[in-house]
Amino acid sequence: MILIIKHINIEGPGTLGEFLRETKRKTKIVELNNNGILPSLDECEAVISLGGPMNVYEEEKYPFLKDEHNFLCEAVEREIPILGICLGAQLLAKACQAKVNKAKHKEIGWYDVELSSDGRRDPLFAGLPEQLNVFQWHEDTFDIPAGAVRLAESSAHLNQAFRFGKNAYGLQFHIEVTPPIIESWIKAYVKRGSAGIDTKKILREAKEKKAGLKRQAGVIYRNLEKII
Repeated sequence: MILIIKHINIEGPGTLGEFLRETKRKTKIVELNNNGILPSLDECEAVISLGGPMNVYEEEKYPFLKDEHNFLCEAVEREIPILGICLGAQLLAKACQAKVNKAKHKEIGWYDVELSSDGRRDPLFAGLPEQLNVFQWHEDTFDIPAGAVRLAESSAHLNQAFRFGKNAYGLQFHIEVTPPIIESWIKAYVKRGSAGIDTKKILREAKEKKAGLKRQAGVIYRNLEKII
């Protein structure tokens, strides 16, 4: 079973969920924000941790973050394949004993990231160009855990993706989004008149980039399936 961990209703698996359904992989979604219970890792062949507006250090406000921290620590120790996306990547970095803190500035919108030399050789990104255009929505950033390798970087934030061990991956950017998902985040997270966030441009580009983003994500999903 592939376990998908959700932290908020509007941040679901998107195109990743579509891919898993098409490949008929057995999956289970646990909604921690709705009192979902994490299963035994004995049942899991892989763990996918999605995004959310909370911060990894807000465990008092969101007690389920502590449960997930312990769960991911054990999954890393047992070398169960993991993919963390945005908040999920930050939680994975924390589970690998790296620091997660506020970034110098938020990234919201479409940005280019560059695969590092390690990223260009990594099986997760096999078949992709060195530069990827991705969707970002985060205010925190993570350090690369000791012993991990940086797989992608950008001029704005050096640490965009990492691999810990042979099969635990953290991606700061979102590969799973669709235009409706992005629109739902804008409605939920962006206050009217927010400075510096051109929501019309973000949505226009989401529609323009939809097909390319799905193709790019599909390469990563197929690579992930091979790793699992």
